[in-house]
Amino acid sequence: MLERFLKQTHFDSVEDYNKNLEFIIPENFNFAYDVMDVWAEEKPEGLAILWTNDQGAEIRTTFKQLKEQTDQAASYLMSLGIGKNDPVMLILKRRYEWWVIMLALCKIGAIVIPATHMLTKHDIVYRNTRASVKAIICVDDPYVTGQIQLAKDESPTVSQYIAIGNNIPDGFRDYLGEIGSAPQFVRPAFVNTNDDTMLMYFTSGTSGEPKMVAHDYLYAMGHLTTGVFWHNLHEGSLHLTVADTGWGKAVWGKFYGQWFAGATVFVFDHEKFNADTLLRQMEKYRVTSFCAPPTIYRFMIREDLSKYDLSSLEYCCTAGEALNPAVFDKLKELIGLNIMEGFGQTETTMTLGTFPWMTPKPGSMGIPNAQYDIDLLRADGTSCEDGEKGEIVIRVGDRKPIGLFKCYYRDEEKTREAWHNGYYHTGDMAWRDEDGYYWFEGRIDDVIKSSGYRIGPFEVESALMTHPAVVECAITGVPDDIRGMVVKATVVLGKEWKDKAGDDLVKELQQHVKRETAPYKYPRIVEFVDELPKTISGKIRRVEIRQKDAGKE
Repeated sequence: MLERFLKQTHFDSVEDYNKNLEFIIPENFNFAYDVMDVWAEEKPEGLAILWTNDQGAEIRTTFKQLKEQTDQAASYLMSLGIGKNDPVMLILKRRYEWWVIMLALCKIGAIVIPATHMLTKHDIVYRNTRASVKAIICVDDPYVTGQIQLAKDESPTVSQYIAIGNNIPDGFRDYLGEIGSAPQFVRPAFVNTNDDTMLMYFTSGTSGEPKMVAHDYLYAMGHLTTGVFWHNLHEGSLHLTVADTGWGKAVWGKFYGQWFAGATVFVFDHEKFNADTLLRQMEKYRVTSFCAPPTIYRFMIREDLSKYDLSSLEYCCTAGEALNPAVFDKLKELIGLNIMEGFGQTETTMTLGTFPWMTPKPGSMGIPNAQYDIDLLRADGTSCEDGEKGEIVIRVGDRKPIGLFKCYYRDEEKTREAWHNGYYHTGDMAWRDEDGYYWFEGRIDDVIKSSGYRIGPFEVESALMTHPAVVECAITGVPDDIRGMVVKATVVLGKEWKDKAGDDLVKELQQHVKRETAPYKYPRIVEFVDELPKTISGKIRRVEIRQKDAGKE
């Protein structure tokens, strides 16, 4: 498979990868036909999906079976008048049908808009209106269908409402009841060009209303490096990524790159995260490769990992937020595996990463992925020296890099703000060491300026995370008449520490930070909370903490 899309399919060093990574780009590339249907021919009995849930159900699907199911779904959707360039929103949690319908929509050239099940009526109306959504396919969850029904009167472009499950409310088509009568699938004569829009994500929005990130058909190919090289997958791998299907991380870790590698996608469909339950699933099914946000690892290492047989596990990765070195060190101590960090955005595939041929540096995002030309820029637009903090940017030449988004759909102003003068500006700050490794500092808007110092939230959070009392924390700035801003820590304590929350523990945490990092960075304010505000994708909403402190809830 890989020989169809890469000039060289194996790399053994950073130099080799940087010099020789080169894509073979077909005309009119379509992931569903050119990858998945090819696997169905070449590896028909290979296991494509192993799906389980917290009720004990299990589905094992071969590549051949998946092709048959996606053809049937594509035919059904076409019979409802859904076709090329029609925006279709999916709100399916981790239901098995999400994978089938994602491929089916790709086969008919529709634009898929994955969305979270936590959307409110306002969120749904906003998305339907901004994207001119034609159809919504959702799980039969009463909350989800209820919010969609509330949004109907303000969603004139939506002509099809389709629900999946056993309790279909009035006004929704019954997907499971109707799909069996779909006509035989006939592939459309023309589906797409490489530049057509395939996928759109509404950013989770750490501030402001979500933007619509539009990706073309080559975005799927951009994730080849994510699955094959960063996740280090191959035929025979059983890969689990913890992610909601409404979040971009789902296609990072549960879809494109994994199937380029011919690996099996493992899915655990559950309502509420529990570290013990997840570890039991990994043990039972012999998961070989695992990727999750740092938050998941933080809860995992608080379990007694000696109770679980994780001997099948070969590889661990993380993305979504920066990884605290303390978490890296603890997992290494407990199970002997490194956590290979990566960095990217909804607008990109993996842009920085720690690859198998590299020695990871705990807390570092790694090096630039060779498919992107990465730099760090000062505020004046000049390049940073090693050791100097700057904004992570992607240099865009005559041709857009594979994996970089097309635009913010229907928002030229926002597109120009992020993409100008030959650069895509990520809005994320980092510094680069003498070995070329990048170290995350935080969002530009999150940097705290106190008494003339610039303090990145992540460096203080990393120091706090080395204290045994701290499960999670967020560092923000609070206005101060004398210093301009002072550092505040919002802290989630481990359950065994909660009864110790008080002045003595505040002082202990402050002294701990002074010992672990420069003393001027210590938090002058410490607040203990039960949980941190987060986006639907699990990222900490520091803006919400700042707004609360400013009385703007």
